[in-house]
Amino acid sequence: MTTAATATLVPPGDDASANVQLKYRSQAVAKPYFIAAIGLFVGQIIFGLVMGLQYVIGDFLFPEIPFNVARMVHTNLLIVWLLFGFMGAGYYLIPEEAERELHSPKLALVAFWVFLIAGALTIVGYLAVPYATLARLTGNDILPTMGREFLEQPTITKVGIVVVALTFLYNLSLTVLKGRKTTISLVMMLGLWGLAIFFLFSFYNPTNLVLDKYYWWWVVHLWVEGVWELIMGAMLAFVLVKVTGVDREVIEKWLYLIIAMTLITGIIGTGHHYFWIGTPAYWQVWGSVFSALEPVPFFMMTMFAFNMVNRRRRDHPNKAAVLWALGTGVMAFLGAGVWGFLHTLAPVNYLTHGTQITASHGHMAFYGAYAMVVITMISYAMPLLRGREANGNRAQVVEMWSFWLMTVSMVFITLFLTAAGILQVWMQRMGDSPLPFMVAQEKIAFFYWLREAAGVVFFIGLVLYIVSFFVTGKSRAPR
Repeated sequence: MTTAATATLVPPGDDASANVQLKYRSQAVAKPYFIAAIGLFVGQIIFGLVMGLQYVIGDFLFPEIPFNVARMVHTNLLIVWLLFGFMGAGYYLIPEEAERELHSPKLALVAFWVFLIAGALTIVGYLAVPYATLARLTGNDILPTMGREFLEQPTITKVGIVVVALTFLYNLSLTVLKGRKTTISLVMMLGLWGLAIFFLFSFYNPTNLVLDKYYWWWVVHLWVEGVWELIMGAMLAFVLVKVTGVDREVIEKWLYLIIAMTLITGIIGTGHHYFWIGTPAYWQVWGSVFSALEPVPFFMMTMFAFNMVNRRRRDHPNKAAVLWALGTGVMAFLGAGVWGFLHTLAPVNYLTHGTQITASHGHMAFYGAYAMVVITMISYAMPLLRGREANGNRAQVVEMWSFWLMTVSMVFITLFLTAAGILQVWMQRMGDSPLPFMVAQEKIAFFYWLREAAGVVFFIGLVLYIVSFFVTGKSRAPR
């Protein structure tokens, strides 16, 4: 078995917990992935603010950035920065769990630059040329895959994503196979392999619209409500092992329960997307029943996080990472669990699908379940990648401010969109004289302005999070 490396990466400054060394030198390849993830996160929020203004000022930045282009960039940046975060997390935690160096750090760095350049060129393509022109220039007529929500990437970009994913999985799989096998690493690998396999359905583009939407959800739903939850659970478990000192066996038992409930509810729960697309009526029963159970694994994650912190055997100096871990459980349960359940039953969804209620659920679910767990991992690992156990006290205070600004503002974004959605359903889909779509939108514009204001606060919180890594100061020594 490879012995641990002992290289300090960055001069530690004046931190009391300075000169902490990475266990394995190859874990350093996670650093550029984390930096890219945060940079792309900033871009996603900027385009979200642009879209928010376009909701109330229809010609804002038109024709330079039409709404459909801003939306593509916003959602694609979300997917890409989370993938960068997952990959960085994999490159950091797998060597430590396997107790050996990464199989090929050079391959990991090559894949990073390929992924980053391909992603950047794709975003430039969205902004620089009309989407139809982009499709023609990138060979979509040879293998048509473009034009579907969240999967707007050119075919050549999708091929690049597959190549990057395969090199990533090859690298991590060989590392695990040659080293120690743990529940955390195996669950992480199961989730990452599932992510890559289900993405292959993005290449299947049937001409029948019902089939198209049916299999489209095999990517979107089975990612965010299936295999991504396994990745989330493994990342959360890894951080909690490190910051609490609780026995690994206890954490692994929780993880087994969580992934079992995730797979049971998430796979058949896909049926709540099949209610109104032309599939058989039995999906209204199956989809309602199993998706109603989907909050269970998220509630278990919340209980898991708080239980482990309460049973902690050490007082870890990285208080900010502990806060992010606890916040992940709570916000994931609220966003993916509670707000998902609010409109997941078929009789309710009949009135609410495609309204701002869906948007409210989506915003809090993505932030609570996936954005926060990636930030949790970055907050724990980045100080170690910079040669210290934790950031200084002042830096952590700034980071905790960023946590509360982002989290509270996301709660308000969700509440404002929920209010807008309820009014939209009432005015547009109920009553004897339902209003036209645009008339209803004009009447709920007040909530869009409030959502935009909350979005600005969220952006300030994100900027503070970045600033926190540049704040110097001493940290309290661990006990």
